[in-house]
Formats: sequence, structure tokens, C-alpha cells
Amino acid sequence: MLNIKKIQDIMRNDAGVNGDAQRIEQIVWILFLKLYDEYEKIWKLEAEVEYQTYTSIIPSPFSWDSWAKDNSDGRAKTGEDLLKFINTELFPSLKNLNITEQTPLNQRIVQQAFEDTNNYMKDGILLRQVVNEIDLIKIKQSREDQANLSLTYETFLKALQSAGNAGEFYTPRAITEFVMRILKPSLSDKIADLACGTGGFLISAYHYLESQCKTANDRVALNNAFYGIEKKSLPFILCATGFLINGLENPNLRHTNAFDTSFDDLSSAPKFDIIAMNPPYGSSEKKQIQEHFPKIYRSSETADLFMAIITERLSERGKAAVVLPDGFLFGNDTAKINLKKRLLEEFNLHLIVRLPAGVFAPYTSITTNLLFFDKSPQGTQQTWFYRLDMPEGIKSFGKTKAMKLEHFAPFWQWDKNRTTLEEAQGNFKAQVYSKQELEARNYNFDLCGFVSEEEEILEPFELIGQIKSERERLNTTLNSLMDKISDIIKENG
Repeated sequence: MLNIKKIQDIMRNDAGVNGDAQRIEQIVWILFLKLYDEYEKIWKLEAEVEYQTYTSIIPSPFSWDSWAKDNSDGRAKTGEDLLKFINTELFPSLKNLNITEQTPLNQRIVQQAFEDTNNYMKDGILLRQVVNEIDLIKIKQSREDQANLSLTYETFLKALQSAGNAGEFYTPRAITEFVMRILKPSLSDKIADLACGTGGFLISAYHYLESQCKTANDRVALNNAFYGIEKKSLPFILCATGFLINGLENPNLRHTNAFDTSFDDLSSAPKFDIIAMNPPYGSSEKKQIQEHFPKIYRSSETADLFMAIITERLSERGKAAVVLPDGFLFGNDTAKINLKKRLLEEFNLHLIVRLPAGVFAPYTSITTNLLFFDKSPQGTQQTWFYRLDMPEGIKSFGKTKAMKLEHFAPFWQWDKNRTTLEEAQGNFKAQVYSKQELEARNYNFDLCGFVSEEEEILEPFELIGQIKSERERLNTTLNSLMDKISDIIKENG
């Protein structure tokens, strides 16, 4: 079993590793190679059964058994020899593997995983200790062993939420599993996440579909059902490693930027039956990226651009679930208005779940929402809004109190027989609105929101973000009032 704490304690004595984010990256590239070696041994045996030959993409001198395995005979590389081998031979070889169009997906992933990965450790003796700890892992010995390893890795990923900016790559598993229960993917679906981070949505979809596999062909179809894009190196290798741990052997996982393709070219790009995403928000894109989009969707806000891409990549029977901040709901800039207009006209925006604050804490306390919509020639007839309140007895989510799947229980109870839930002073916890009502609000979807929140002390940048969000909300309201006043003056002029 993987002892993350013991490995981190070893690394704390190494002068080259600074902070949790670097420790995580250091652990994961070693873990990836160990797991990949375990799978290659399985693939080789499977090939032999079919009287075929399996050839590894990793050259023999760089296979796990050649350099990492310590047989306690004094021959294993350690100290300066190990550091020199990794830095001047292993990494250059893996970064420059020959990849062609014919290279299988399960081999192509090695070069992509190491493309921008670094070795931070400077003490070769400590590095040998880390490698030896990771070498203890075995996979697929039993379902229980694999489940335990998956649980350990999930705990490892949760550490990202408090590891500086790395928290943006992790979506709590409670959310990814809830989303799959709503979307209900099937084995025939092509499932995508165009900014997949550590792969949470795709892994949850994989486990949701596992029970549907009845034949070997079903298993092949399942392994080829997923498509992920991630531009940053750390989450990419975390995602690739997570796939191996969970049994997803052949994903179409790409280390690239979803914005590199011009919007005009997306009409001929492959379409997906399911898109589930937590796109980056609160960040901005450079002008060259923005110019890939038509003026009606052009925005500096990353989440807006991803929404534009999602609407282009859904198949005719496609379904989507997207995590978006409050700013998208009430925002009235050109891109947001046009995106929300398109959602109502070309899609069935059937449900918006408003999540409690702190779901992504301690990385961020920004309040978020889940938007569910399907491709539909009839467009949206009505949209249900449901506010998921903070669970009783919990004041806020955070490092020690993460959101759990059971916290969605009130939603499932309500979902059995959806009804309007009105509270004091005309505020609604759940309410349905027609397309015409949403249009009349100038596409302001800030409905069934949280009335009041207990005062909390925020970090400076969190406080700035909250103030900016509130200012944008107030500006939207003021602009709407000014428009109404102007119309009244014109009518009575």
C-alpha cells in the first residue's frame, strides 16, 4: 500500500523539494512509471495469450526493473549515480520518445506525461528511499487492493486543494459522482472533459459505467470512451496516473490547450455525447486566444470561452454538466449574454443547482453552480433552479470538512417530486422559470440564491474576489434599473 505520509516525510529532508506542490509532482512521476510497468507486464501476458508480441515504448535501459528495482544485492543505483542517471539519461529519453500517428494511446501517454515534468530531488540516497517505497505497490491483485490504492490516491489528490494554485485542478469527488448520477452516461457514449485537471469527471464516469460491462467487447468500448485535454504538466501526469490506478488503460488523453483550435474549425471537430467540466474561472486569456472566437463570444474570462467551445462540441444527442461561478449567472457582458441566449435557444437548460460556499475550500471560497443542459432543437421550455444549502451542523467546508455525496440527499428527496419551495420574504429555495421569464430578466439567472451568509474572515485575495463579484452583481442590477427608467421616460416623453 502506498504510504504517502512516509514518502512526504522522506522528501522533507531533501533541499531540492519546496512545498506540497513540488512533493506531489515528485511522487507522481515515480508512481506513474511504477504503475505503467505493472500494466505493461499485464499487457505482455495478454499479448502472449493471443500469440502476439508486446513491445514497450520505453527503451530497455529505462524500464522500471532496469533502474528502479532494488533486489537488495547492492547493485541498485543510489546517491549521485541515481541522480545523474535520472537527470541526464532517464528524463531526456522519456521526453523525446518517438511518437507517430500509429503509436497506441496507452504508449503515447508516456511521452506526454514527461514532456514538462521535472525531478526536484537533490539527494540521491533519499530519492532511492522514495523509489523503494513506491516499488512496494502492486496492482490488480484483487478488487479490494485496487480500491484501497484508489482511495489512497484520492486522499493524495485532495491535498492539492491546499497546495497553492494546484487546487484548481481538483474537483471534489462528491460533485463528479453527483453529476454522473444526473447525466446517466451509457456505454455507447463518447465522454469528454476539455480541461480535465486530475480527471475526476472522467474517472467517475468510468466507475459509473463499469457495472454495465457484460462482455470483453463492452470493456474495450469502455476503455475507448473517454477524451480528455489538459494543458498543464502537473495535472496531466496526475490524471494519467489516476487513470492507471482506477483501471482506465487506454484513454484519449492529450497534453495540449483546448483553445489552440480556432472556433471556426470546431464545427468539423469530433463531437461528444457527454461533456462534464469544471473549467478554470477567475483567470483571463491573452488576446491571441480571444481572437480565436467570434465577437459575440469573445471574452477574457476563461470559463466563458470554454462554454462557447462546449456548445460547439456536443453531439446532436449530447448532454453537458458544467461548474460555473455566480458571475456567469448574473453577468451581463456581451459574451455571457450571448452564451446564455444560446443555451435557451439551442439547448434545453433544464437544471441549475446552486452549491453552498466553500465546496472548493481551502483553494477558493467562490460560490459555484452546476448547469445541466442537453442539445435540443426545441430549445429550453423551462429551467428548474435548486439551492443546495449547507448541511445541518456544518458551518463551512474546508480542509477537514470536505463535501460528501451524502450532502446531496436533500436534492434527491426534492427531485422525486419537484415542487416550488418558497421561503420568507418571497425568496425561493427551488423554483421553475420559463424561457420567457428568463429572457425578460435580460438573461440574469441569479435566482434561488443564498439570502445571507455568516460573516467569515477571508484571505486578502479571496476578499478582493468576493468584492469584485459583488460589485459586478450590483452593476448588473443598476444597469437593469437604469434601462427600465430610460424606457419609462421614452414612453412618457
